[in-house]
Amino acid sequence: MASAGVTMQVGNEAVAIITICNPPVNALAIPMIEGLREKFAEASARDDVKAIVLTGNGGRFSGGFDITVFGRMQKTGDISILPDLSVDLVVDVIEDAKKPVVAAIEGLALGGGLELALGCHARIAVPNSQLGLPELSLGIIPGSGGTQRLPRLVGLSKAVEMMMSSRPITAEEGKNIGLIDAIVPSQELLKASQQLALDIVGGVKPWLRSLYRTDKLGSLSEARDTLKMARHQVKQTYKNMPQHHACLDVIEEGVIRGGYDGVLKEAKVFKEIVLSDTAKGLFNVFFAQRATTKV
Repeated sequence: MASAGVTMQVGNEAVAIITICNPPVNALAIPMIEGLREKFAEASARDDVKAIVLTGNGGRFSGGFDITVFGRMQKTGDISILPDLSVDLVVDVIEDAKKPVVAAIEGLALGGGLELALGCHARIAVPNSQLGLPELSLGIIPGSGGTQRLPRLVGLSKAVEMMMSSRPITAEEGKNIGLIDAIVPSQELLKASQQLALDIVGGVKPWLRSLYRTDKLGSLSEARDTLKMARHQVKQTYKNMPQHHACLDVIEEGVIRGGYDGVLKEAKVFKEIVLSDTAKGLFNVFFAQRATTKV
């Protein structure tokens, strides 16, 4: 079994391949986040690197943030345990990088894993990859920009549906709605991702920062109508679930004030809601179910 860590390789194509390795699902534990910062900094500084591909080891991109960190936060009440994955890594390091970054997705891209991919400038996946933001099922909200970037890539209505239900979609559906740029066989994933990254460098493909897109949001009145309908549905379907209402509030902040303001509110609300009684209860259920499964 490969040891946990973040690696980087640079081939003749001048594309750095940064790989997350933390078996079994490449969870974003705190050392992985530090490793990503270090490798992205190295790739950005190297003259022999024109572009970057971000991927995961062992047929999985990333199953999301290390959930045990949330558990420690809830036990201690210390939110400083949580690293700044959202602005410090996803916005500043990946999305605002001076070199284009392409996510090469296989297997799982869930929660924080998908949010890493959303911060990249393009995404390629293999068939049947699972893409989703399941955070609300744990009593929290996406905390690394997902509430802002997903609506800008797939449209507000579909993004709200994905987040409220916590259900993942396949790469095929992701391609149809604009979340994925291309689908390729597993054996072609890295080569295709490298080529797309170089195409962005050469101006053949657009260099898109999803946090600043607005073309999929519609008019402000349309967005407000969509959110109003979503709030009504939430009252009917997810009674006594404050995370759903909080998520819609954060989405609306970004629609009205812009994606970056939305990310800042998302981070603030996330730190508050992760310590809520609802989140603590749902986390206890999750850990109990996982312990039972292991037995």
